Amino acid sequence: MKSKDKLVSFFLYVALLIVSFIFLFPCLWIILASFSKSGTIYSFKGFFPQSFSFHSFKVLLTDTGLYNYPRWFINSLIISTCSCVLGTVLVILTAYAMSRFNFKGKKGLMKLTMVLGMFPSFMGMIAIYLLMTQFNLINRLWGLILIYSAAAPLGYLTQKGFFDTIPYSIDEAARIDGATSFQIFWHIHLPLSRPIITYTALTAFTWPWSDFILPKLLLKEKNLYTVAVGLMNLDETQFARFAAGSVLIAVPIVLLYFLLVKNMVQGLSAGAVK
Repeated sequence: MKSKDKLVSFFLYVALLIVSFIFLFPCLWIILASFSKSGTIYSFKGFFPQSFSFHSFKVLLTDTGLYNYPRWFINSLIISTCSCVLGTVLVILTAYAMSRFNFKGKKGLMKLTMVLGMFPSFMGMIAIYLLMTQFNLINRLWGLILIYSAAAPLGYLTQKGFFDTIPYSIDEAARIDGATSFQIFWHIHLPLSRPIITYTALTAFTWPWSDFILPKLLLKEKNLYTVAVGLMNLDETQFARFAAGSVLIAVPIVLLYFLLVKNMVQGLSAGAVK
């Protein structure tokens, strides 16, 4: 490499290290804060606590009288898992239909979904609350699951881009052999679509797992709270407990990411081709 290229690479790596530290520092701080022995942020010396212990984690998991974190964790897991399964099925079916079939109004429907995706989701909170009230789904976990699953197909464009990369000659060869549309989808396209299914499932799980607005709007009873809502209701003197809960809720997402990151990147990059 030329000296000029080496200099550019050096400054590029320095900039990347600085940016990485900026993003890493809040994570490091919340992890260290979760081990604070005093439990309150007011005892910190500068950014970090003065003494450390596992007391916050012990209290978080055992003291369930006022703040039932294990119950909130289970609620979040139920909502996220069910939403992930239903949402992934709906997104894949929607993307497949939009990619492989031609029907009247297809382009108009695609433009409409793109326009709707430009609006922030909280704009429809009042309408969602009124609908959930009419259907008697307030304080019900299934109400949140239905909302997350029904909203998932609006983000089908990445998945559609993936299906667009599969050659149509495969479909034609299968039809010549007598395969139906469902057989082509089930036996040919689904096995080829593992990367995009993995990506879809991970994103469908992450959204309800970390969402705060919808659970706060629809869940009024403490035993039905998700982790995000429950942690926001902790007293300010319980900061170490809050930090410990934040660390624990990040564990499933981190594990899923490291287990599925290879397929996720492949699905995202392949879906962005078209």
